[in-house]
Amino acid sequence: MQYDVVIVGAGMVGQAIATALVAADAGLRIALVDPGYCEQPPAAGSGIDAFDLRVSALTAKSQAFLTRIGAWPHIPAERLAPYRRMQVWDAEGTGSVTFDAADLHVPALGHIVENRHTLWAIQQSLTGYGAVDIIAERVRYLDNRDSAGFTPVALENGTLLQAKLVIGADGAMSRVRQWAGLPTREWDYGHDAIVATVRCEQPLAATAWQRFRPQGPLAFLPLPQDPHLASIVWSTSAQEAEQLLALSTEAFNQALTEAFEGRLGAVVESSAKACFPLRQRHARDYWCEGVVLAGDAAHTIHPLAGQGVNLGFRDAETLAQEILRAHSKGLDIGSALVLARYQRRRQADNLSTMAVMEGFKQLFAADQPLLRWLRNEGMRLFDRLLPVKQHVVLKAMGLD
Repeated sequence: MQYDVVIVGAGMVGQAIATALVAADAGLRIALVDPGYCEQPPAAGSGIDAFDLRVSALTAKSQAFLTRIGAWPHIPAERLAPYRRMQVWDAEGTGSVTFDAADLHVPALGHIVENRHTLWAIQQSLTGYGAVDIIAERVRYLDNRDSAGFTPVALENGTLLQAKLVIGADGAMSRVRQWAGLPTREWDYGHDAIVATVRCEQPLAATAWQRFRPQGPLAFLPLPQDPHLASIVWSTSAQEAEQLLALSTEAFNQALTEAFEGRLGAVVESSAKACFPLRQRHARDYWCEGVVLAGDAAHTIHPLAGQGVNLGFRDAETLAQEILRAHSKGLDIGSALVLARYQRRRQADNLSTMAVMEGFKQLFAADQPLLRWLRNEGMRLFDRLLPVKQHVVLKAMGLD
């Protein structure tokens, strides 16, 4: 059971890496290992409970990557929600910023897509190539790299795989990261995020809305098929989150309407809800010989700008490029030479994005009157500086 690459974790990033590798037709032997691997297509429907509670704001760069690996065409058009504007404002003042696709001469700033539909699209592309072994088993442990350059991967069913390179794409609580002894820097944001699908009195008008409250940002993201439906991400303190989840549906809808200042009229309906704590993590190193991390296994970030999965797809694309480049030159794909190059290309981008998100969080949490005034004046000035806004949006879209 020898492989060139064993990918642990069949989420969006793990399957994207596998698809990018097999699409290159380089003759690599690849295994994708995940006990939760599922071949059941996502449910259809347009009712308020028919949408995945987890959605992502996919950038133009992510769209281009998913198109190159053949996945984007598998996302049904009726499950894509392009957003053409972003409206951001300060809850503690009058400062606001509007981003508009028309200013950039592009059709959309991005697309809101349910995670399960993105995953299914990648999976359809991957299985179409038919060149990856899917192993629906749990990994029991990794052993040290042997003298022949293989890392042993022991499965719960007793099977032993040997890999020239093990990729940990197994999420924020990555066991691969722990087994490889790759430490992280991490801290709690002090926020929990409530996610739900809601129906508003007024249509969202293909706009992503975000209000920055001192307790955390509140986002309304447009969903496809019905312009009155939104996916919300309500970041707040753990105490307030617990109180909100204990409310009746009617009381929750009222509280949400008030927290959003009624910008879209009343929230008239809401789905089942989920809540999860927000914690920032960043691996000090993304690799050791024979093992490398990607996506949430390497870094997690506050969802306030929707950049998490986009950073993961950048990891996937870069890592696949480095593996294919090394393989074409006859290099050891699990060596320090190859993996350090991947880290150099990705770590600075990930760290800078995380620093910006942390800065936003701290800035809008500040309650001093002078800082509030400066924040709002800064937002008003920024909104008038079209070239600066264009540069910021292009960078967020991955087009700079």
